[in-house]
Amino acid sequence: MKKFVCSVVFILISLLATDRIGGMVMDYVGQHTNDVLGPKLRYLRDSIHEDVILMGASRCHHHYLPSILSDTLGMSVYNAGVGGSNNIYSHYIVLQHILARTTPKVICLEVMPADYCPQADDFSTVSFFAPLFGHSEAADSIYLLAGNHWAYQLSHLYRYNAKASSNILGLAFNRQKGEDHGYIPLPAPRQQLATPKKEETAIDRDSLKYVYMERFAHACQDRNIQLIFTVSPRFSTVDAHHYDVLKAFAHDHQIPFMDYHTSGLYLDHPEYFKDVSHLWDKGARRFSARFASDLKRLLQSAKAYNQ
Repeated sequence: MKKFVCSVVFILISLLATDRIGGMVMDYVGQHTNDVLGPKLRYLRDSIHEDVILMGASRCHHHYLPSILSDTLGMSVYNAGVGGSNNIYSHYIVLQHILARTTPKVICLEVMPADYCPQADDFSTVSFFAPLFGHSEAADSIYLLAGNHWAYQLSHLYRYNAKASSNILGLAFNRQKGEDHGYIPLPAPRQQLATPKKEETAIDRDSLKYVYMERFAHACQDRNIQLIFTVSPRFSTVDAHHYDVLKAFAHDHQIPFMDYHTSGLYLDHPEYFKDVSHLWDKGARRFSARFASDLKRLLQSAKAYNQ
C-alpha cells in the first residue's frame, strides 16, 4: 500500500512538473511567435496605451487601419480586434485586459447580432485569451461561465491549448506582414464577388449576453471613456431594422452608433471585398479614410456638446 501511495504521489508530482515546464515553454513561444494572435496578446498584456482603441472580431481586425485614423484624428490608435472572438464575452475579456493597463479616451466596438443573439456555443472562442489568465480578475470571470476556469487555474499548459500549433508555426513563419498597429491586411480575392447576399434579421435575444453588453458599457462609462458602436461594410443587404436591438441599446446608453452596412456602403464596389463579411486591404484603406473623417466629426461634436 505504501508503495502504491508513493507511486501515485510521484506520478502527480511528475504531471505537475511537466505541466509547469510545458507552460513555461509555451509562454516562451507566445513571447516570440509571429502568428496572428500571439503578438496581440503580448501587446494587450504589456504595452497597450493608446488614446483610441478599436475592438471586435475579424471585421475589426481587418477593416480599420490605425495609421490612417491616427493621421486624421491626431491621436494614437490601436486595433485590438481578434479574429474569431465572435461575441460580447470575448470583447469583455479584451476590454478588462485593456482597462487593467490603461484608460483610453475612445473605444470603438465593432458590433454584430451575435453580440446579443443565442449561438450554438457562446464560449467557443474565449479560450483564445487563456494565456492571459490570472492578469485580470474581471476577465477571468468569463471562464467561470464557460466552465474552464478551474482547468486553467490548475493547468498552465492547458491555457495555451487553443492556439498551440498556430503559435509554434509562428516561430518559423511570419504572419505579421503588413501589420499596422494591430491591423493585418487581407489579400485580394481570387475571384470578385458578384451579387450581394441577402441577410435575415435575428429576432431572439440572449439575456446573459445583454447583461455583459451592459457591463461593457458601464465599465467604459465609469472610466469616462467615449464608447462608440460601429458596423463596417459587408457585401450583403439587410432591412432597415436589422440592427434595431443594438441601436436601441446604444440609444438607451447614449452610445453613438456608426452603421455603414444598412446603407449598403460599397455594394457598388465588389472589388473592395475579400468575401461577404470582409474587406481586403484595398477596401479597408478606403473605408478607414471614410471612417476616420466621420469619427473626427463625431468626437468634435461630442467635445463641443460637453463644453
